[in-house]
Amino acid sequence: MGSGGRKGECTACITRVPYATLIALILCWAGVGVFCGTMYRGVNLTLRMLQEVFKLDKGLQWLEPTQLAFVILGASMAALALMILVSAILATGATRTEVYQSSRGRAGGRIACACFIFITYILLMAWLLVLGCCIIMTTFTTLYWHVCGTDEVIHQRDGGFIDFYQFNFMFPKDTEKTFMEVKGKTEIHGFCKNFIERAEIMFLLSTISCFLVVISLVHFLMALSANYAHIRGQNKFTELQDMHTLDLASETMTLTERDPVYMKG
Repeated sequence: MGSGGRKGECTACITRVPYATLIALILCWAGVGVFCGTMYRGVNLTLRMLQEVFKLDKGLQWLEPTQLAFVILGASMAALALMILVSAILATGATRTEVYQSSRGRAGGRIACACFIFITYILLMAWLLVLGCCIIMTTFTTLYWHVCGTDEVIHQRDGGFIDFYQFNFMFPKDTEKTFMEVKGKTEIHGFCKNFIERAEIMFLLSTISCFLVVISLVHFLMALSANYAHIRGQNKFTELQDMHTLDLASETMTLTERDPVYMKG
């Protein structure tokens, strides 16, 4: 009896675990953690590159608040994922039957799921935009890493240098053309080895982690939609259970009334 009781308790606990939401939570935390760390490092490398290689100091004040925004974003996403997990636990298995018995409780559960669905949808759109930016930055750094690997740049043949004049619209208007060129063994080595090579790894990892976050948000949306439907259907389940209880009560009363008749027979 003891082992059977323990097995029954384990089975009950297993049926109360929201596995889909739990998987989404793990993906979200892993993706956000790696994204915030790599983007923080990537923005720092970009800031140093602009200051040391291109001698730019103006108009870079927005980079430091961007680094702080990554930290706030990570904490907010972690808290939101944890709240969604708690909501999913309340809407899974026998826990749903215990928590959402009253009509007021079911209404509150549906409102909470609807709010989480709306917030998650907005975040999904935002993270898709971030994913696009990460892909652009990763492509840019990868292209220039291959440029750094050409013979003209490595061996300084034919006065080899890296020209950024085609991106002059991204520089301040008063920037001289010489500041848009990376030439000389020291500058090229610093640009390629110290910045581009490291930044490429950071932006590549941030792109992969951002993709994981997008996948986790899609999982959250599917799980929240299913939980909303379960909570809404709990009302019908409760009504059917009440009807079944009334039927059993009426049958018991009928049999009780007929018992004297059978006894006389």
